[in-house]
Amino acid sequence: MQNIRNIAIIAHVDHGKTTLVDKMLLAGHLFRENQNAGELILDNNDLERERGITILSKNVSINYKDCKINIIDTPGHADFGGEVERVLNMADGCLLLVDAFEGPMPQTRFVLQKAIQMGLKPVVVINKVDKPNCRPDEVQEMVFDLMFNLDATEDQLDFPTVYGSAKQGWMSDDWRKPTDNICAALDAIIKYIPAPKTIEGASQMLITSLDFSSYVGRIAIGRVHRGEFREGQDIVLMKKDGSTVKQRIKELHVFEGMGRKKVQSVQSGDICALVGIEGFEIGDTVADASTPEALPRIAIDEPTMSMTFTINDSPFFGRDGKYVTSRHISDRLTKELDRNLALRVQKDPHEDVWTVFGRGVLHLSVLIETMRREGYELQVGQPQVIIKEIDGQKCEPVELLTINVPEEYSSKIIDMVTRRKGEMLTMNAQNDRIHMEFTIPSRGIIGLRNNVLTASAGEAIMAHRFHEYQPWKGDIERRTNGSLIAMEGGTAYAYAIDKLQDRGRFFIFPQEEVYAGQVVGENAKDNDIVVNVTKSKKLTNMRASGADDKARIIPPVVFSLEEALEYIKEDEYVEVTPNHLRIRKIILDEIERKRANK
Repeated sequence: MQNIRNIAIIAHVDHGKTTLVDKMLLAGHLFRENQNAGELILDNNDLERERGITILSKNVSINYKDCKINIIDTPGHADFGGEVERVLNMADGCLLLVDAFEGPMPQTRFVLQKAIQMGLKPVVVINKVDKPNCRPDEVQEMVFDLMFNLDATEDQLDFPTVYGSAKQGWMSDDWRKPTDNICAALDAIIKYIPAPKTIEGASQMLITSLDFSSYVGRIAIGRVHRGEFREGQDIVLMKKDGSTVKQRIKELHVFEGMGRKKVQSVQSGDICALVGIEGFEIGDTVADASTPEALPRIAIDEPTMSMTFTINDSPFFGRDGKYVTSRHISDRLTKELDRNLALRVQKDPHEDVWTVFGRGVLHLSVLIETMRREGYELQVGQPQVIIKEIDGQKCEPVELLTINVPEEYSSKIIDMVTRRKGEMLTMNAQNDRIHMEFTIPSRGIIGLRNNVLTASAGEAIMAHRFHEYQPWKGDIERRTNGSLIAMEGGTAYAYAIDKLQDRGRFFIFPQEEVYAGQVVGENAKDNDIVVNVTKSKKLTNMRASGADDKARIIPPVVFSLEEALEYIKEDEYVEVTPNHLRIRKIILDEIERKRANK
């Protein structure tokens, strides 16, 4: 039996999970000496690389000192909490990474809580000790306090700590004594994280993840709980509704380095991939055909936010995208449900409208961005929070928000949060920065990040996670300014925009195509006004007495997808196509709009 360790790497956003995995891969000699591996090896899709965040969890394995270490890299954002929960099922222990300056952040708490509840043994890695003004000893105390607060067991509280810098590629037991390799972290894994228990008996496995190959179809991934699986074995697939389907395993794969290797059999404790099983969902059990027993299913936190998805019906539909019909969008959302555990999709009675439920704006915007890159066109409505009725009271989701800002901006930030019905819990000073914690309704967070970053000159570090449902807090003032709406379709001219600049700020460039009903800017007042941006200067052969002034145009505001989703009002859509993001009114015709608003 091979010596195995299954570990998950968990941490807050940007604390260096994927960088550490890179160094582990190099330490496990997965690459040839002369091969340039690059950075962030595992973040291999374009979207992950651009944003610098991990979205999907990945499996790799390395061999170190005759021991096979299966590493699972997990996302840090709470919006992808569904990913974290499901992969922790495969691990026996976890590496908890904490930034030596920031200390434990909200997400650290969120993922650690999940790991402790599952009874995983933690190894704490205090990363980034090369940063100026870092405080490794204090942070270690803070991690201990956090574990204590999360009701960790005696064994879990007796955790080993490794210090180092993943970026510079060293780990050590003492942060004052740098080394030249990361062996300290790998040794700690082998020493402290238990090997998977071999449970004898009829074979069982919980499907926790899936892969797709165009040759063999869907591949089930999970960790063998009990017994062993062999190639060509007859098994039973046990589904959510209690029904069972008999099937046969065609091939077995285990993770080897970055890829997979075909094997004849796998033992309990191995992480493996089964080829040839059809019609499964994440959370189903694969069991022996003679004595089938189901394992408990994965419990996942409920979604807290919803958005309306609809087909693109603007005058510019079908210009950019390949997939524009409702069937295309419906198929794509169904395909996404297979992978994305925390997502729900509901078909509306209206034709071509779907309500999509997710964990937060980021979770849903990543889905929209992925669809857009694949060549889909769609329109998305304003994000709404999910309201529940508890004991006859209307309740809404409330989140814990932490903001870390330089001292001089703190009063502005507090004012912003309290206006949105936020309540302060704690506030303490760290050097010249202030660390604040609030409870705030999820509605109040929509659109808050931009304002906070603007008010703090980009210095603020903000994070939030779902706390609980609480009674409805009353109305929250969202965007107060009205919209500038294009009167008719055509090309926007600099001459017209120049003359309208005192009305507000624009979102379009001169010479851009617009259509009637498109939102082309923000009004300085609170009402919507219709403007004509397609008016050009009439040229005559008569010279005017006054000299012509050149049009001086202020550069327009260019929104990212999240910013646009957070910006729009209830009666607006964001039109998303592969090359453009436009904001528009749901009802394009001005007279119709006035009728509807009466």
